[in-house]
Amino acid sequence: MRTSNKLRSYLFVLTMCILIASCNSQFASQVRKVTYPPDFTYTEQSELRSNMAQLSQQMVLLEIALNTAPEQTTQAYEAQREAVLNSLREMEKIASRLKAGNAGANHPFMDDYMQDFIVKVDKARVAASFEAPRYYFAGKVAGACTSCHKVNR
Repeated sequence: MRTSNKLRSYLFVLTMCILIASCNSQFASQVRKVTYPPDFTYTEQSELRSNMAQLSQQMVLLEIALNTAPEQTTQAYEAQREAVLNSLREMEKIASRLKAGNAGANHPFMDDYMQDFIVKVDKARVAASFEAPRYYFAGKVAGACTSCHKVNR
């Protein structure tokens, strides 16, 4: 009877050690393949920070482009519009990478807000691409970042 209890104790300790090791190692990615649905988006913390940093850089470029008063030439207006459009296109690509799949993601705030952010960026891109560009929605994109981060802090 004592041997049986010792064996159970050893098995329990061994199981707990494996579980703890799997949480902090490369083994975790292999476990996730089995434990999460195929369309679940698991974003590593380092990847999330990298993508958010890229979004932030594009936001700075967008704000610079919007705050630069172009000269009264067609080329200056066109350069401003291209700078705005380039930033918005990049933001849309980055945000699409962060968007959760149908089964969700490991960052619930991303799941809740990223699709709305993509819609706002797309709306801003369309308005900026008109012959007479409208930058109102591009200005609101920065507000979308601020409001989400304010809510999720």
